[in-house]
Amino acid sequence: MTSETTEPAAADAAAAPLDLLLTDAALGVLHRVVPDGSGLRLAAALAARPRLVAGRGTRLAGELARIAVGRSQVQPSRRDRRFTDPGWAGNPLLRRAMQAYLAVAQTAEGVVAEAGLDWADTERVGFVLTNLIDALAPSNNPVLNPAALKAAIDTGGHSAVTGLRHFAADMASPPRIPSMVEPDAFEVGVDLAVTPGSVVLRTEVFELIQYRPQTEQVREVPLLIVPPTINKFYVLDLAPGRSMVEYLVQNGQQVFVISWRNPDARHAKWDFNTYGQAVLEAMDAIARITGSEQTAITGVCSGGIIAAMVAAHLAHAGRQDRIAALTLLVTVLDQGRAGLGSAVIDERNARLAAAASRARGYLDGRSLAEVFAWLRPNDLIWNYWVNNYLLGRTPPPFDILFWNADTTRMTAGLHRDFLELGAANALVRPGGATMLGSPVDLAAIDRDSYLVAGITDHICPWESCYRSTSLLGGNKRFVLSTSGHIAAMVNPPGHDKARYQVVKECPEDPAEWLRRAETCHGSWWPDYADWLAERCGEEKAAPAELGGGGLAPICDAPGTYVYDY
Repeated sequence: MTSETTEPAAADAAAAPLDLLLTDAALGVLHRVVPDGSGLRLAAALAARPRLVAGRGTRLAGELARIAVGRSQVQPSRRDRRFTDPGWAGNPLLRRAMQAYLAVAQTAEGVVAEAGLDWADTERVGFVLTNLIDALAPSNNPVLNPAALKAAIDTGGHSAVTGLRHFAADMASPPRIPSMVEPDAFEVGVDLAVTPGSVVLRTEVFELIQYRPQTEQVREVPLLIVPPTINKFYVLDLAPGRSMVEYLVQNGQQVFVISWRNPDARHAKWDFNTYGQAVLEAMDAIARITGSEQTAITGVCSGGIIAAMVAAHLAHAGRQDRIAALTLLVTVLDQGRAGLGSAVIDERNARLAAAASRARGYLDGRSLAEVFAWLRPNDLIWNYWVNNYLLGRTPPPFDILFWNADTTRMTAGLHRDFLELGAANALVRPGGATMLGSPVDLAAIDRDSYLVAGITDHICPWESCYRSTSLLGGNKRFVLSTSGHIAAMVNPPGHDKARYQVVKECPEDPAEWLRRAETCHGSWWPDYADWLAERCGEEKAAPAELGGGGLAPICDAPGTYVYDY
């Protein structure tokens, strides 16, 4: 996928902040499938509500009887793509199998919803139930799926043989889930991450990329982008026309991006302080190159957490004037009730997960990819199960899914620090965490901030992202995209269905914010470019050469660390 703006639901679902699922990645998916005590508490809750179980069971029995005699009105949702083949409605046997499955699934979900469990247990039990229900769908069965049967007949069985070959290849190595994109669908530096620029600084931890200006005038104050610490930086520099870096450069912004090294066991001790110091080193280099004492900082996902903590460190040290503005993209600072990821992070699990990564020296990104796929099994497992194995097809080439598969490792030290931060929800309390020896007080950050979230983001719920408006000082502009996690960032102009919501003031209650919000048509990128321009000084002549201040270009973008596997 290059200049296209339409992408499947799976693309947006797959590319998520895998760093928020660090507990499961270290302990394995089975840790989630057998949640601690949640199943017992569900059993106890149902035992205390016999009328609930009996009532739901009676209604299910009646519906199954109507299905058997062909009088049921149960139908799949219009959004349920599993049963779109005409065979499900036209064949009496297949129709009954589909309806029975849907009736049982609705009953099970209703029982859990009415069981009265607390939030964490509901999240944990819901994960197990969702995976069980989705796995049992008749569309996953090669004997029942009409599209698979037709493909086998039309190809003389070749589709089935190809599917078995795909299955064997996927199961041969981690993450042992159906492939979402072919490994040679794109090439970094050729199809993706092609915005012209140079690496102007290389350290043991990161490479700093400076992008070549594409306008005669540029803003005096440069922008530094701090990407996630899992996956590569180029989600912000996808194909031309879909690159946020390219868009900002074309709008006169001086743009620098950190490209993290893919660490291994030698780097096990790298922690928050290591990455926080790296951000400061990048800012120092940018000041030397541009001559600007100030830098605007944009943090993404876990990179946003690190960026916010660095800003708090500078505020504590009396050097906050180095920051012109702060942007946080799909970043959760308050991790209380922040979706399914936070439901399983407690002190005990954090210790176990940290010990697991400490033994190896790092957390493998492929483990995170596997865990996340099972969070959205219909989109990320069974959709490709049917396509790759039952139909014998190869998945279509989508740039976001290629990026998502290009995982990196996380050092044991950073893994430990993220786990402890999440388990204690430490950033909501002044001094609850430290960065480079400074107590972190987010309220002390008095820079203007621009916060972006996706209304359908299931990993970083928008309400959790919104709570940052109550934690940070300064003036806040919160932008809510109508899309999910990754499409909230990869949101170029020209997408007819793109929308975002804004409000001039940020009330404490996210529901009140949503009630007041004004819907704007199109991408939020132009709004952000204008917001940055107002805070990045006057225009000046664009530099003729990259580098400066004793820092010369080392190699062309996207650098060398992006190719580390």
